[in-house]
Amino acid sequence: MATPGNDGLFVAIDLGTTTLAGRLLDGEGRTLAEQSLANPQQQYGADILTRLEQARNGHADRLQRLQLDGLRTLIANLCAQAGTLPERVAAAAAAGNPGITCLLRGLPVDSLLSPPYKPPDSHLAELPPDQLDVGLKVPLQIFPLVSGFVGGDLVAVVLGIAVGWPGDSPHAGTVPTSCKKTTLVIDVGTNGELALWDGERWWVTSVAAGPAFEGGNVGVGMMLTDGAVCDVALQEDRFRLKVHGRGPARGLCGSGLAALIAAALQGGLIDHSGRIVETHEVESNLANSLVQKGAERAICFYRDAQAELVLTQTDLRNFQLAKGALHAGAEVLMERAGLSTEKLDQVLLAGALGSSLPSTVLKRVALLPEPMLSKISFVANGVLQGLESYLLTDDGPLILERLMDAMQPFPLSGTPAFEKRFLEALEF
Repeated sequence: MATPGNDGLFVAIDLGTTTLAGRLLDGEGRTLAEQSLANPQQQYGADILTRLEQARNGHADRLQRLQLDGLRTLIANLCAQAGTLPERVAAAAAAGNPGITCLLRGLPVDSLLSPPYKPPDSHLAELPPDQLDVGLKVPLQIFPLVSGFVGGDLVAVVLGIAVGWPGDSPHAGTVPTSCKKTTLVIDVGTNGELALWDGERWWVTSVAAGPAFEGGNVGVGMMLTDGAVCDVALQEDRFRLKVHGRGPARGLCGSGLAALIAAALQGGLIDHSGRIVETHEVESNLANSLVQKGAERAICFYRDAQAELVLTQTDLRNFQLAKGALHAGAEVLMERAGLSTEKLDQVLLAGALGSSLPSTVLKRVALLPEPMLSKISFVANGVLQGLESYLLTDDGPLILERLMDAMQPFPLSGTPAFEKRFLEALEF
């Protein structure tokens, strides 16, 4: 797509269900600006299925306009941060899950809501400004979809890994579409997507995790902005918080939510089933953090003159549903590919949980089967990394085409094997 020294700029956009994230690059691949904002479509539902139902009920145009408004704001913010003009952008690419992609393109969504769940168009789209106005003078390229349940966002994550893997970078006449190691890639988000390289092909699937990993459907949930608690540890019967940016704690982002639950489990405030216990069941001073919020038990983890931050039983259940889906999805996908955990070399986590979480946190919340936990590495901004590789690699379109050919979709949700594992995976 690009050649070194190109004077033009490049825009990569992660079309998240909860968050829109963008990166502005120069021709050498240097990041000039990076921004994120809440997806304005959330007023029509925190999860993608609700939005698709809203689109089918007559709100499709409004959902598209909201997302376009968000993208124009995002791109304008990127250019302002870099002190440049949108006219300098030479190419732009975006990727999202099937629902978000179809809503943005103005495609009918009925086929995503009923079997066999096929998107109306799964190809790479190049939409000119007069068809899709995001504030640029160049077409917006939207990554292809693998199926009705696996989107361009997972394709982008895998492409970035395949192109950027040490020793696997493109050479003349070669098109990397794989890893040298057996690899499970998990893009953590509202729509949890998984890709497993078994040495011959990429097995890909998704699970409906819900927005808890991104701070959605959590009473004090928020994006990773100033005031977001991003890590929690237990220290002498007290919660020790790590807060992003400046100022006091004002909410929980995805990594903070996982870390808080792990700390509460460690302190005996939550039992293995996910129940917030009664005060008399806790022998330490942590019992003072247990409060009643209406009809619900809750854990108060921070209080100052302006705010009282609590984790309610409902918040905890929403996290359980999200982590249970990922846990079960990883197990069943491995079984379907006939690959044992012992033969899995690495697990790469991208998406909403940030760039790192201690293995103790991942183990306590049982995010994945225990044998996988020691093999986890984090991929920061995986979707943006993959879009960047596509835009800045000469053979970007060819690599993308070959990668799509190597992907084998496998539906999970609703299958008996998945439902059984999902119920088992809800516990901590």
